[in-house]
Amino acid sequence: MNNTKPSSGQVKVTATGFLSLFSIVGIAVYGLPFFYDFWVQDYGWTRATVTSGNAVAKIGVGMFAFFAGWIIDRFGPRRVMMTGILMGGIALIGLSTVTSLWQFYFFYIFSAMGYMCGGPLPNQVLISRWFDAARGKAMGIAYLGIGVGGMLVPQIAKKLNMEFGWHQALMLLGILMIIMALPMAWFVKDNPDGKLNEPKKEEPKISLQSILKSWPFYLLLIGSMCSIGAVSGTSQNLKLFFSIDLKYTQQESANILSLVLASSIIGRLLMGWLADRIPKKYVMMLIYTIVAGSIPLLYLADIPGIIYLFAFIFGIGLGGDYMIIPLMAAEIFGIKVMGRIMGLILTFDGIAEAFSPMLVARLRDIGGSYANGFAALIVLGVIGIITVSMLPGSGKTQNAAFAITEKS
Repeated sequence: MNNTKPSSGQVKVTATGFLSLFSIVGIAVYGLPFFYDFWVQDYGWTRATVTSGNAVAKIGVGMFAFFAGWIIDRFGPRRVMMTGILMGGIALIGLSTVTSLWQFYFFYIFSAMGYMCGGPLPNQVLISRWFDAARGKAMGIAYLGIGVGGMLVPQIAKKLNMEFGWHQALMLLGILMIIMALPMAWFVKDNPDGKLNEPKKEEPKISLQSILKSWPFYLLLIGSMCSIGAVSGTSQNLKLFFSIDLKYTQQESANILSLVLASSIIGRLLMGWLADRIPKKYVMMLIYTIVAGSIPLLYLADIPGIIYLFAFIFGIGLGGDYMIIPLMAAEIFGIKVMGRIMGLILTFDGIAEAFSPMLVARLRDIGGSYANGFAALIVLGVIGIITVSMLPGSGKTQNAAFAITEKS
């Protein structure tokens, strides 16, 4: 699968990834924080409470990630993806009707299960099966769905809120998710010509036990946890920070959030292009440096124009962050066990995504300022950079490390 011109199947796979990620991540993950301040203001819930929905969901579903990866490896990503798309849409419709915390948590967990089944995990496996030489480019194009969705959703949600109210706006977004993503996923194939896309050289059989004994796995795991925690802790609190702390209007907040996701498009394209040309380790370090380096700009939010500079830089890092992890995993472990590997990594990344936003929001509720929370996120980002810098620098080195692990 290294032809310069992509096949029709590869085009369908990439388009399916774009639409499903637009829906599952762009709408559900980046769209939900747009509604946080409505729950705070209308129901009297604290910032920590509304961000805890994300935490409860990620913890509850985290243990399911490896099982989801096993299902994908065993039965293929297509059916799992379709199930996740339906779950994600139904979850948003349910969240539009909640009146109590238990309902809020229930549908948030349902949304997270939809994310696990229909979001990055099945798409990472699907794209890795269909692409080899241009895998980074394909992943970057598919992940544009997150940026485009996240860029458009704040504007769409704002207009729907003004026209129908926020309850109906959230319900309509849930319906939109299903209409956009489900039809394309129905027609895509799990593998090229019904067979697993084999690499040029036969991949060694790698057991789960050997993976858990491998030091590159733990470096990748810790590094991704730290950077994902920094990204999630920042992005999940931005709307609250803008609307309540900085007193921005809904339009101003929507514009900045759209800029974050618009610049993430640049990040995905640029980092996907770089990942096909230079060692992925250095692309990963660059992404993590951009994320950690952008957060201090939030301390300068009162200076005119700084918040837009933050949005642009942070968006580039956000765009590459989630995309580079499966590319690095495929380089280290190969594609045959991608579902289980990414299931393990996403389980622990989910823990970071769960606690980081809630910790930042809790520090804000206690101290009356986001200063300590932002500092914690910067530290997380720096730890991620240091950890990833210790990864081997090339696929050959990584495969050699695994060969040693297998012999042992």
